Amino acid sequence: RFCAGCPHNSSTRVPEGSRGISGIGCHTISIFMPDAMQRTSLRLTHMGCEGASWVGEAPFTNRPHMFQNMGDGTYFHSGVLAIRHAIATNTTMTYKLLFNNAVALTGGQPFDGPLTVQQLAAQVYAEGVAKLVVVTANMEQHKGSAWPPNTEVRPREDLDLVQRQLREVPGVSVLIYDQACATETR
Repeated sequence: RFCAGCPHNSSTRVPEGSRGISGIGCHTISIFMPDAMQRTSLRLTHMGCEGASWVGEAPFTNRPHMFQNMGDGTYFHSGVLAIRHAIATNTTMTYKLLFNNAVALTGGQPFDGPLTVQQLAAQVYAEGVAKLVVVTANMEQHKGSAWPPNTEVRPREDLDLVQRQLREVPGVSVLIYDQACATETR
């Protein structure tokens, strides 16, 4: 199980009928949970390769879409390259980027380098994502923030609805899930 209050308790869930892929991070734990199929598939990839297995599989399957989990530390380390690859191949998928401001799986240290939710949004927008939505536990925190064009900022309670909408978007979409690591807020 995840820690009490962990954003992955909700961020790793996918809508009924959808599937997802785990990457490196606490969300990897979800593949071993009893309700794994509601969260992610039994597939895992190494850091920096998130989504590449789906890019290769997508042309040969009837499944129209896949969710790919990625943490902010992985994104900053090498994950942006995986997103760039998926965009270049015009693969239909949604990257679920957890912005929790910590590398929690290895002790809760901050990830390398400075990055805010707004900077992350601007970067993936510049890469050419088809749709960008920020889901947050704290709507007040983002009032008045500068966002890339057409970015939606929605409350955490809308997660399932947002995912249902994003799985219908052709090309690469990004859902940034903004919620602090539970162990880092204690």
